[in-house]
Parts: sequence; structure tokens; C-alpha cells
Amino acid sequence: MRDITALVLAGGRGARMGGVDKGLQPFRGQPLVQHALTRLAGQTGGPLFGVLVNANRNPELYLAQAEVCFGAGKAVVFADRVQDFSGPLAGFEAGLALCRSPLLLTVPCDSPLFPLDLAARLLGALLAADADVAVVDAPEAAPDGRMELRSQPVFCLMKVCLHDSLAGFLASGRRKIDAWTAQHRVVRVPFDTALDNPHAFANANTLDELRSLEKT
Repeated sequence: MRDITALVLAGGRGARMGGVDKGLQPFRGQPLVQHALTRLAGQTGGPLFGVLVNANRNPELYLAQAEVCFGAGKAVVFADRVQDFSGPLAGFEAGLALCRSPLLLTVPCDSPLFPLDLAARLLGALLAADADVAVVDAPEAAPDGRMELRSQPVFCLMKVCLHDSLAGFLASGRRKIDAWTAQHRVVRVPFDTALDNPHAFANANTLDELRSLEKT
């Protein structure tokens, strides 16, 4: 687990929340990002090597919260290096460039209920499959209401040596996570056992969704 640095993705525009800084919005009495940081600091088999936070606004607030959970000197806050709000992959790229451990675990700031064994299960699958990237598959409601396993690509564990591949992918103008990971050895990791919280990977894109998620 000490080979893993966590990366919290909080660099989005929050457009569907009216342009607010999403990671700082309250959820059950704390900012969303604080829930993510707390869960990362409490990962089964931890501690992790450290934490990175991708934030394009309010870096001092994010750093203060990260250091509460991981300690002084164990957290770095950074902005995208691709300056056009290129989505999660821009955060991935900058995080891989800064990472000082062999593996990078990515989570978004707007899914505050992800599992405490996320890192351990992704790591186990990555090693067992000799893969470059391990990606979460989790239950999600289909248009007809049935629950089915779907890829959750912002939740992944990847080898840091993939940085140059991702930098080239972004330079070509492409932005889809699945299109990039498909270029490498990928293992998909299901989180759908009877013990798994069906809402573990639910995210909040709007304020109404955030309030709804608080009730789960």
C-alpha cells in the first residue's frame, strides 16, 4: 500500500452546480473533498504513500484539508497543466508527473462514499492480472431501471510509468479515459458483492443530486 499515492480530482468547473467549486460543497456537515480524503487516509492495509489533490481553484483550502488527513508534507495540491479544462485526464496527467510512488490511485471529489477497501482490491487485481491499469466496475441503473455493472473510469489504479503515453494521448486532442486505458493492459474490478454498498460510487453532479445522496 505504500507504493500507492492517491489523487483526488477536484479540478472541474462545477458547471452543473452553477460554477461552484464542487469539492468544497457541504455533504453531511463537511466539504465533499474532506470525505474523499478521510476515506483515502483510512484505506484497509494503509497507510498510502501520500495524497495529491488536483484543484484549479482555492488551492490553500484543499491543502489545509489534505494535511489534516495525511499530515504536513504528505499532501500536494496542483492545477491542470493542460489549461483548457480537459476533464479528468488532465488531472491524471499532472498527477502522474508529480507522483513519487510506483502507483497512482484516482478518485473524484464528488463520490464521498467509495469503499475503504478500494485501494486493496484494485491493487490485488492489478498484481494478479499483471495489468497496467485496474478500473472499477460498479452497479448503475440502466434506462429501464435495471442495475447493471458499468465502468467507473475515474476510479482506477495505474502505473506511474504510463505518464508519457497519457501526455501523448492528450496532445493528440483526445479526452476519453476509456479510450486511453484501452491502449494498455486493463483489468476490470467488480464491486458488486452482497457486502458492497450499492451507492459506493454514486456521484453528485448537481446540488439536487448532492442533497439526494446525503439521504442514502
